[in-house]
Amino acid sequence: MADVTNPPRRPIGRPRGDRDIPELLLSAALRLFAERGFSATSVQAIVEAADVTKGGMYHYFQSKDDLLYEIYGRLLRLQMVHLQEFAALDEPIADRVRKAAADVIVTSLEEFDGTVVFFQSLHQLHPDKQALVRAERRAYHQQFCALIGEGQQTGAFSDVVSPDLVVDYFFGAVHHLVTWYHPGGALSPEDVAEKFAHLLMTSLRPSA
Repeated sequence: MADVTNPPRRPIGRPRGDRDIPELLLSAALRLFAERGFSATSVQAIVEAADVTKGGMYHYFQSKDDLLYEIYGRLLRLQMVHLQEFAALDEPIADRVRKAAADVIVTSLEEFDGTVVFFQSLHQLHPDKQALVRAERRAYHQQFCALIGEGQQTGAFSDVVSPDLVVDYFFGAVHHLVTWYHPGGALSPEDVAEKFAHLLMTSLRPSA
């Protein structure tokens, strides 16, 4: 019979459910990848930092690759949802593109550590995972291209440069953010977003 006068003591702190485990693992992996680098971070270090067993990790993630992929995948999926929402708005195409351009900056900089880790470590992912990432990113860029094309077809944007080159140019600048942006510096994510969106929209302005 159980000793009801001296029940087992529970760990101090918030009770943890199974749904917390992926978040704990992703948070620990992100911190360690940022501090040590992807290659130098072991699975053991991740599970210890997350206070999770290896069995608990492997229930959700098969490898470090899965963790790295999910860090970026969450951001990209969020950006795709936002882009589709902007595309569906009943607003002038210029307003929709401006919002989409600003959003990709804000979301990338608000998750700056994840953005930096991913772009530094993409080449270390398994080739199958790299292919998945590139396919998702390509789908996002194609959706963005469709918006630029809509603006060019209606005369709202200059058609001197093709939509795919416009998108390549803009996202080249977005990817370069990780080399110079400093969280907590003079420019907030919203400040950078406003300036980048302004630059894009100015470049698309039809000639007089």
